[in-house]
Amino acid sequence: MNKTVKVAILGASGYTGLELIRLVSGHPGMELCGISSRAHAGKSLGEVFPRFAQSRFSEISFVMPDEVKKMGVEAAFLALPHGRAAEYAVDLINAGIKVFDLSADFRLRELSVYAEFYGDHPAPQLLEQAVYGMPELYTEEIIKADLIASPGCYPTSIILPLVPLLQRGLIDSSTIQSFSMSGVSGAGRKESIPLLFCEASESVRAYGLPKHRHLSEIEQELSFAAGEPVKISFTPHLVPVQTGIASTISATLVGEWAQVGAALTEAYNNAPFVRLLGEGQCADTKNVTRTNFLDIGWHYDERTNRIFLTSAEDNVVKGASGQAIHSFNLKFGFAPECGLSGF
Repeated sequence: MNKTVKVAILGASGYTGLELIRLVSGHPGMELCGISSRAHAGKSLGEVFPRFAQSRFSEISFVMPDEVKKMGVEAAFLALPHGRAAEYAVDLINAGIKVFDLSADFRLRELSVYAEFYGDHPAPQLLEQAVYGMPELYTEEIIKADLIASPGCYPTSIILPLVPLLQRGLIDSSTIQSFSMSGVSGAGRKESIPLLFCEASESVRAYGLPKHRHLSEIEQELSFAAGEPVKISFTPHLVPVQTGIASTISATLVGEWAQVGAALTEAYNNAPFVRLLGEGQCADTKNVTRTNFLDIGWHYDERTNRIFLTSAEDNVVKGASGQAIHSFNLKFGFAPECGLSGF
């Protein structure tokens, strides 16, 4: 395809923003026209981040977020904290720009659920038109949408393994538990004592208990797949690696064990970024970091009649920026793998 789409990235100096820049730089159909950062406005990308020196967009300068909508871009990626992304989304959509939001602002369908987990919504009028940007589940909806809400990293690692099983009634939805671990980059690029090297290195700890914010979108999507309300136990942990998420999910088996592998294969046989490792295999973060793949393995415990699903992904790529690029490709008619095929 010979077309080029002009894009901008708001919040380009964070981990997901920088990953977006890297991926856009390798995408043949994307021209990066604007990058925003309040802290670095007026400075060039190569000056602030030398890793991009002599890259395709090294001379582009950071601007203030409000300037992006004046740049004639067709699409904008919002790599901003929740609450701040929505205020820019309104103006961008009104300007006819397609928005790919990597924050939590538009992931939830119910305003009351957003209020429970995040507080007052800054742009509730946009909730109804937002589409949950999980390409494996909502391809057609993404193609038609003007506002795509890219999923969170933990939810991606939990929702994709479970949805095919819930849709087919193979597990008891009331028995789902997920033990998940994330690299330190999942907390964002900010100053925080618990995230300092000496605090996080050689240490593993749970956090966000008993109700991590990502529970809201996890339970929303699992409930939709099951056709009934679903509540799960979710225990996130911080582990001393830069990137990567590993989730071990268990539930009581209702159907036949052989149907589990068949359901996953049927759901993801043609999904370019879901790799099924097979029965008896465990997903490993070392095989997915810096890629847009989600790996899934599965086991059965006859003693307890419980199944175990293991998944692994890069939280900054498949769990954030790469997934948003995948949605962009669907929206603008590029091959799903375009700009994302690197290992």
